[in-house]
Amino acid sequence: MLKYFQNKYAMSEKGAKDLFRAIIWTVVVDISYMLPIMLGFKFLEEYMSMVIKSTDSPKSSLIYYMVMSVVFFIVMLAIAYFQYNSTYTKIYEESARRRISLAETLRRLPLAFFGKKDIADLSSTIMEDATQIEMLFSHSVPQIYAAVVTVFIMGVMMFFYNWKLSLAVFWVVPVSILVFYLSRKLQNSMHEKFYHIKRDISDKIQEGLDSAQEIKSYNREDTFSNSLNSKLDNYEKLLIKGELLIGAFINLSYVFLKLGLPSVILYGAYLLSTGEVSIFTYLVFLVVTARIYNPIMDAMNNFALLLYLNVRIKRMKEMDEMPRQNGKSEFNPKNYDIEFKDVSFSYQEGVQTLNRVNFVAKQGEVTALVGPSGGGKSTIAKLTARFWDIEKGVITLGGEDISLIDPETLLNHYSIVFQDVTLFNSSVMDNIRLGKKDATDEEVIKAAKLAQCDEFVEKLPQGYNTLIGENGERLSGGERQRISIARAILKDAPIILLDEATASLDAENESKIQNALGALVKNKTVLIIAHRMRTVLGADKIVVMKDGFITETGTPLELKEKQGTFSSMLKTQYQDNSLICS
Repeated sequence: MLKYFQNKYAMSEKGAKDLFRAIIWTVVVDISYMLPIMLGFKFLEEYMSMVIKSTDSPKSSLIYYMVMSVVFFIVMLAIAYFQYNSTYTKIYEESARRRISLAETLRRLPLAFFGKKDIADLSSTIMEDATQIEMLFSHSVPQIYAAVVTVFIMGVMMFFYNWKLSLAVFWVVPVSILVFYLSRKLQNSMHEKFYHIKRDISDKIQEGLDSAQEIKSYNREDTFSNSLNSKLDNYEKLLIKGELLIGAFINLSYVFLKLGLPSVILYGAYLLSTGEVSIFTYLVFLVVTARIYNPIMDAMNNFALLLYLNVRIKRMKEMDEMPRQNGKSEFNPKNYDIEFKDVSFSYQEGVQTLNRVNFVAKQGEVTALVGPSGGGKSTIAKLTARFWDIEKGVITLGGEDISLIDPETLLNHYSIVFQDVTLFNSSVMDNIRLGKKDATDEEVIKAAKLAQCDEFVEKLPQGYNTLIGENGERLSGGERQRISIARAILKDAPIILLDEATASLDAENESKIQNALGALVKNKTVLIIAHRMRTVLGADKIVVMKDGFITETGTPLELKEKQGTFSSMLKTQYQDNSLICS
């Protein structure tokens, strides 16, 4: 049973045990609801017997029933406490484990996964799916199983008490369940559609928020609104259709269940008239029948939700089964040379991004990657940090294959500045400290000054403690990029990757930062990607990329004399070749 719960609902072993206990306690609670009824019937039976036999007093006094009522109340209260703790508290603890497990899974997934998914899709899975699963497991799943077990136990007891009347009570149950089961395929299909259309709407809204500037710039507000309204209208129509179809089957099941009570009334009256049952037994079955169908109807109603839950569980399982990037956590390379050996890579099947790339970026040297856009330069930088895993060839760091090293361990040796800077809605100080979490304020400020951040930070209302908004929206592109460079300076790792690190800076600030980076890169492995030739003219080695191939390799002076791609790029950007090193 525990293995079934783990596989069915993507639960931990502890969560499966807690769910089993929650079901048991819910069953006990459901049965405890019969205690007052049983006590009431015992009281009625005793006093009816007293009236029939004309005895002066019942076997049990009124005080006895009052005391038993208090005892039953205390017992039911205690049972309800344990049931609440097992059903809600423990389920919420499992929800916490599920969220942490999901976060750990996402942390271990390669960037290839995130490249295929948009933010709205992932946010919905992390937030909405996890919340819905938590709610259904705390309010529905234990109750479904408990209802089935409770009805079974009550049914067995009733059949032993009087099998004829029990048949009248329960003949409608298999018929009702059959009708509901026949609608299962339809419900699964509708829930699948609901889920994906709702996700599509979330994607559209996220797209509108991300592209608000472009939509306004090109007067596409009406087009976007019409497209979104169309999706919402389709979703509304599908919801109405789904509610009608699914509701029809569920209500038809309820109708069959409701036939049970008149069956008991009519057949019980017949048995009463023939003397096969007493008036007391007849009354007992009437009262029990009025209650016995409620857990069955609740189970059916919750089971419909469980089918919807299956779609979300399936999504969780898909993420959990994604291949993770693993490797050894201990890594002490003999040096920090990076070597590509016959490396090939593609983001999507049939479109090759890198083809048999071979080069070495040596420690203590600056290696620059240049070439036309789309040549594979940024891809090389990302593969170097193992953001993706390659298809063919080997990438080594200090002679060791990086695919055998845990990505987090590997990244401890990297300081990275990408063209697309990501900042958090926090202070300037905290955003820079991301490079070294235990850095002192003095270390942060020193790194910020080297990155020329103090120039604009001094103008902010609270200086380094100023909140910069979501993704640094209160800063310019150049200011955001300087914060990113300050992070890299603060981390002071032995390998530095700079992907268009100064693209958003003016010439004056670029020169200042180049000087700051000059002190930082000593005795380190530096890989620079740049389109501005002046950024790479001081490099020790140039690797020219075009259409995924390396077309040229050498020093700036050697490549200039070859009159190839690099020389052509220089001539395009500079009118006077005297600016080039000689």
